[in-house]
Amino acid sequence: MYQIGIDIGGTSIKAGLVKEGRIISWRSVVTDTEAGADKIIADIAGMVNELKDEAGDKIITGVGIGCPGAVNSCTGMVDHAYNLKWDYVPLGEKMQKLTGYPTRVCNDANAAALGEAKYGAGKAYNSSVFITIGTGIGSGIIIDGRLFEGNQSKGAEIGHVVIKSGGEPCTCGRRGCFEAYSSATALIRDTKRAMMKNPHSRLWEVCPDIEKVNGKTVFDGMLLNDKAAKSVFEHYITMLGEGLVNIVNALRPEAIILGGGVCAQGDVLLVPLKKYVAEYSFGEGPHVGLHIATLKNDAGIIGAAALVAWLNN
Repeated sequence: MYQIGIDIGGTSIKAGLVKEGRIISWRSVVTDTEAGADKIIADIAGMVNELKDEAGDKIITGVGIGCPGAVNSCTGMVDHAYNLKWDYVPLGEKMQKLTGYPTRVCNDANAAALGEAKYGAGKAYNSSVFITIGTGIGSGIIIDGRLFEGNQSKGAEIGHVVIKSGGEPCTCGRRGCFEAYSSATALIRDTKRAMMKNPHSRLWEVCPDIEKVNGKTVFDGMLLNDKAAKSVFEHYITMLGEGLVNIVNALRPEAIILGGGVCAQGDVLLVPLKKYVAEYSFGEGPHVGLHIATLKNDAGIIGAAALVAWLNN
């Protein structure tokens, strides 16, 4: 049995023909946000039909879609997707009419979490939490092999749990959110602040143009034994660690899976995080594994495909 997985991003949309967690063939189109929802949905349907034709006589059981924003996975309705400029778009219904396939829709971070849980770094565990570190903090919760999404699929927004009351402003309108301290955006902000405060920092050697600072800059600075870089990194580990400890204390999953570009640093990031989580987690409960995601950019497509089987069970 095959499924088609769709990963909707702000700049591109990827579609893949998937079997048992392996992408057999894929397509991609630009996300034409200015043209409106119907144009985007038609573009997606076009990719689905191309993959259908390529599949030939292979049996395709349905289409799964991971979409950014507030999504009701029970109805397939995208209530709000701000970077797509969508409000109350019946994505599942429209796609099913255009393609003839049963279509399931969920939040993109939840889809990636399901992909990692079924076929990636979380496949050895029945319960896991997926955290993706990017422009913001995306998250997905797997309990007993199934997604936990909360009432009307609006829960599991771990990025907006406050870890410092009255702290840094967050894009959600609150202050002190996990996202405001642990996203790649937050790391870039803190690196720039350190550079402005320390004009002789070797971070300026790494990145002479402060507007080009990225999530890797501080790690490159540490390789030069720069004190300012080390200070930024230590603070970042503390804040990211605090968020992970909260997950452990609230849910005690078997594993936490970390994804996103910052995670390319591997053990440089993972080793101190493991130490922090082990030291500050409550009590002497069972060990929680901490791992780097393995599906990387394919997690969205693979997880969306897995969504078809998960919601059909």
